[in-house]
Amino acid sequence: MTSPRGALLVGSVNYADAETTMRTAAEILGTRLRRIPDGEVGVRFHWIMFQPDVLGQADGIERVGAERIPFGAGLDARPLRIADGVDAATIALPALGYTAAALESYAVFARLRAEGAIAEGVRFQVSLPTPLAVISSFFAGDDRAAIEPVYTAAILRELDEILVAIPHEDLAIQWDVASEMGIIERAAGYGKVMEAWWPGDPFDGLVARLTALIDAVPGDVEVGVHLCYGDAAEKHFFEPADARALVRYANAVVSAAQRPLGWLHLPVPIAHDDDAYFAPLGRVSYMPGD
Repeated sequence: MTSPRGALLVGSVNYADAETTMRTAAEILGTRLRRIPDGEVGVRFHWIMFQPDVLGQADGIERVGAERIPFGAGLDARPLRIADGVDAATIALPALGYTAAALESYAVFARLRAEGAIAEGVRFQVSLPTPLAVISSFFAGDDRAAIEPVYTAAILRELDEILVAIPHEDLAIQWDVASEMGIIERAAGYGKVMEAWWPGDPFDGLVARLTALIDAVPGDVEVGVHLCYGDAAEKHFFEPADARALVRYANAVVSAAQRPLGWLHLPVPIAHDDDAYFAPLGRVSYMPGD
């Protein structure tokens, strides 16, 4: 492709605040930018690594280990467990933080648009992790299946709150999909093989879970998928030889979803500029909704 049609920012931008992110993106990318994120600033800088500190506040959830595991700027990376004798269905999770962040950043977005710094027609992009990412990263064993419906309900509540508070014509939702690719690839991410916890073919479960999240976004709000292999010490937790697994998963999800995607992002390891990596893209069934 010699003439780019547009630009996509998948979420994270290394600026300290949302206003700097949005102003800079709008100035540099201009009319090529259809959606603009806030850069995942503050505690979201390390993606989901702030979630243990949030979930660890809930009655019935405990941190594993007595000593903090420092991570980033003041985060505690210790994993989580359901306390002995606690029925996960009775656990009330606190606000996860995504609604509050979205509303704060949307206010900045709206102000900058009113000032003319952001063009009319550009949407505000909210990036949300799939529940699987948080569950697989911070819970283990039987706790994963037990906490999954609880955390899924919590992230969908945050989505609903965002949908109520932000005008739909201004909004775009992106689901960040990384741990799923680790399970598909049987990757030894972060020191252990990434595995599913449900019966049957893991792939079918991965498709069903992501499809349900896509379909939870109403039709007048754009929704996109960011497939990803994570970021561990400035490299992917798994470096694929080609895009075959990405295309297989993307095609299955697009086929199963009841609504169209606005965009689909497939990652490319920085070392790959070879035809073999991109060859599977010829089999992508996705067609842009816009």
